[in-house]
Amino acid sequence: MKKYLFIAISAILWANAVFAQNDTLHVYGPGGPLSAMLECAQAFHAKTGIPVKVTGGPEAKWLLPAQQNSDLIYGGAEYMLTQFMQTHPEIIDSGTLTELYKRRAAILVKPGNPKHIRALKDLARPGIHILDVNGAGQFGLWEDIAGKADLIGQIQQNIWCSFANTALGIDAWKKNSHFDAWITYASWHQNLKNLTEIIELSKSHKLYRGTPIAIATNSRQKAQAMQFVLFLKSEAGHSIFKKWGWE
Repeated sequence: MKKYLFIAISAILWANAVFAQNDTLHVYGPGGPLSAMLECAQAFHAKTGIPVKVTGGPEAKWLLPAQQNSDLIYGGAEYMLTQFMQTHPEIIDSGTLTELYKRRAAILVKPGNPKHIRALKDLARPGIHILDVNGAGQFGLWEDIAGKADLIGQIQQNIWCSFANTALGIDAWKKNSHFDAWITYASWHQNLKNLTEIIELSKSHKLYRGTPIAIATNSRQKAQAMQFVLFLKSEAGHSIFKKWGWE
């Protein structure tokens, strides 16, 4: 009788372990790193059997479900995740904060580059209409870059419109042909290849920001969540991020 009871208990424990191992990890964050995160999630699932659901975009889109079932939260820049932790200190275990990879800023222009923009100084020319995203990892981005060239005032005069997040900026870029340039991350060119050409900044004007990730305080799968973080930090994860414009 004891033998059968032992076998039954062992079977239940084994089944629970398998269920936990295959339970879905829920990952939330902004839209910038979303493409790289989605591909990493697929590769991680194929390697480990652990499914990963990544939800990305403006915070308002995913904050409520993240408060309920998040396992990991990532940011589009270090300051973004810091601000998130300050606003929602109960969601993230700050002790698990991990930096992944940096991404560089660049200038995106319309296909064919009709305004012949070749360098940062060209954005200060009269008649250039610049799109600005003042948030979503790009807060202050153009100013940090323009300040290196003493062009803050000139470029500010050419900012035609500012948007609160990248999704709104992309929508405006698609709909409004008057925008000539957008100072943003080079990685966005990978998602908008049919809508943009990329102008790299000179070495003296280059600027980078990070991509942090942290485990949620209430995650019920912290071991699996850390396993996913380790995959992101692996050579396989790095190669995916490089494909999408990170370094």
